[in-house]
Amino acid sequence: MSRLATTSHVLSGSITDKKIVCYYGSWAAYRNGLGKFDVSDINPALCTHIIYAFIGINTTGDVEILDSWRDLPNGRDGYGQFTRLRRQNPGIKVMVAMGGWNEGSTKYSEVVAKPNMRVRFVHNVINFLKEYDFDGFDFDWEYPNQRGGKPADRENFVAVLRELREEFDKHGYILSAAVSAAQSSASLSYIISQVTQHVHFINLMTYDFNGSWKNVAAINAPLYPSASESAEQAQLNVNSAVRYWLSQGAPRHKLIVGIPAYGRSFTLANSANNKIGAPTIGAGKAGPYTQEGGLLGYNEICEYLAQRWTVVREREQHVPYAFNGNQWVGYDDVISVQEKANYVMSMNLGGMMLWTIDTDDFRGTCGEKYPLLRTINRVLRGNV
Repeated sequence: MSRLATTSHVLSGSITDKKIVCYYGSWAAYRNGLGKFDVSDINPALCTHIIYAFIGINTTGDVEILDSWRDLPNGRDGYGQFTRLRRQNPGIKVMVAMGGWNEGSTKYSEVVAKPNMRVRFVHNVINFLKEYDFDGFDFDWEYPNQRGGKPADRENFVAVLRELREEFDKHGYILSAAVSAAQSSASLSYIISQVTQHVHFINLMTYDFNGSWKNVAAINAPLYPSASESAEQAQLNVNSAVRYWLSQGAPRHKLIVGIPAYGRSFTLANSANNKIGAPTIGAGKAGPYTQEGGLLGYNEICEYLAQRWTVVREREQHVPYAFNGNQWVGYDDVISVQEKANYVMSMNLGGMMLWTIDTDDFRGTCGEKYPLLRTINRVLRGNV
């Protein structure tokens, strides 16, 4: 077995094999005011793995650097600053993610379809990791056989993961994949028993189960379904997604449960009707830092909660929502994250990841710094 397959970490006197995977969205450096987040704001003691998002791909199988001014040494040297975080925590693994929603699926589908192109791609990824001193690679193709992909993507994704792992093992690199979690999407994209065979761990994107693309208010990342949900809607929660992946052959120790450090927001059709399932007329208003309709960072939400927003805890789904006038948001807080962390421990899963650490309350504006990430640490590692 690879020495990387069963990594243990010794930090602050606590020994654990649970992973705490921290994604950093490098675009957060462009945010305004208190939302601006640089690599220097990362606390590497709170993570076992940190992942720099994103790099891209082109149709010839080359790695694309998406923000050369921010990422490269002749600019702000984001990669260099990021990998030097090992000086503060020598036990941490520093990785880079390729893909993401904005990259789409078409280019990936084209590259992995051709054996000679896959060889070129694998070679290019290894050269990139060597040049910029990363410990591993997170493949975040969103999603095989969807968004411009084709049915053969499912087999070809397995093939490229197998070929990446074969070469990675020669260099001691870590291979992970970020995947769609819900059965309705994952069943289209993955041969789960084979995908999980080739990676060291799987980052389950157990969030975005609901959002402003629907016409009713619903929570971003419920832990469980509510009694009123049925059919596919009843599968849009963390527990259902985890159990589906397990039923398809995913090893427990490789499943990393994703936690959103943000909420999905809506504009209510009627301010007086503010319960889950209430009709909506579109996305919620953009926040001051993330500046994206339908999404609010936890650092924005916690500030709003001090401004007369009403918080309701959904007892069946084990997550809160909040509203003020016609604005409504379903999100995770310290209590719901603690419950999800306890769930990970009770299910003996591999750990948790946070998307993304730059929308946690990293400045401590509303209390302690990194409250969501620290909550994960308290439960999974017994420290803060």
